Amino acid sequence: MYIYTESNAVRYTGRWEITEKNAITTAPGGMIELAFKGDYAVLFFDVSMNMNPVPHLWISVDNGAKIEVSVDRAIRIEAEGDKEHYVKIIYKSGVEIQHRWYHPLIGKINFIGAEADGEGTLPEDSRRIIEFIGDSITEGVLIDEFRKFNEFEQFNRPYQDDSTATYAYLTATALGMKPVIMGYGAVGVTKGGCGSVPKASVSYPYNFEGSEAKAQSSDIIVINHGANDRGASPDTYIAEYKNLLDVVRKKNPQSKIVVLSAFCIVYVDELKAMIEKYNKENNDSIYFVDSSGWIPLEPLHPLRDGHITVAKHLTEELKKIL
Repeated sequence: MYIYTESNAVRYTGRWEITEKNAITTAPGGMIELAFKGDYAVLFFDVSMNMNPVPHLWISVDNGAKIEVSVDRAIRIEAEGDKEHYVKIIYKSGVEIQHRWYHPLIGKINFIGAEADGEGTLPEDSRRIIEFIGDSITEGVLIDEFRKFNEFEQFNRPYQDDSTATYAYLTATALGMKPVIMGYGAVGVTKGGCGSVPKASVSYPYNFEGSEAKAQSSDIIVINHGANDRGASPDTYIAEYKNLLDVVRKKNPQSKIVVLSAFCIVYVDELKAMIEKYNKENNDSIYFVDSSGWIPLEPLHPLRDGHITVAKHLTEELKKIL
């Protein structure tokens, strides 16, 4: 039996464009869940536009260990027992500089369905949603910086990066919430970044060019931008950050919004003052969290232990807000 992308046996978390033919995301951390009947399933992906090195996935079956695999046209799963099974597929990592905003999309996951004996029933998931908006740190770049297999640095990224080891994913897990992650390398509030992704206020309303992103019904939204804005003046940074807040608030009128200062300690006082002013002028209650001193300034991209430390601090701060 062919299980189509819009089947009730398939569920998506993250920033996906979903049609009857396919489901596409360019944001690492996006997840597909599949319930099927039988002792096997074959996952199908359109990889016609992907270039080597292709994106990597985490796949787990029946809540077992995660296995890292490269995306391919067909990935076969052999399951224990002729019964219902449950599969998680997470976009782990990709090459930052591959086009992932303007068509033709290269740095993407394009899921086109699955084959199995039958459709299963997905487990209920009533977790609240926590959304993260950020840059390469939020994306999980260089978490395993030591994994170098290629002379061209960017070709190491699928092996070095891991969206599920980020402070964002770890914080969501600690809070028992479902993470929706929008992190793109080199993007800031003042500038676009890798893969031709526009600056944050321009890119946030979309999954990619021409694909409007649906509001996630997020209980809380955490914004962490600044590492890529150090070349801008404080006034420009603050003005562009305000523009981003306007865009995020308009799309999410009921969500709690948290502004997390950049871990590299850029324009912290100015950002805090802007939030206070913004709340007064807009009768809002956006929260400000100062991350200064949580982790060392170097490396700019935290390793796994750095993300664990950030997640511990952020989890405690968010518990005060939730």
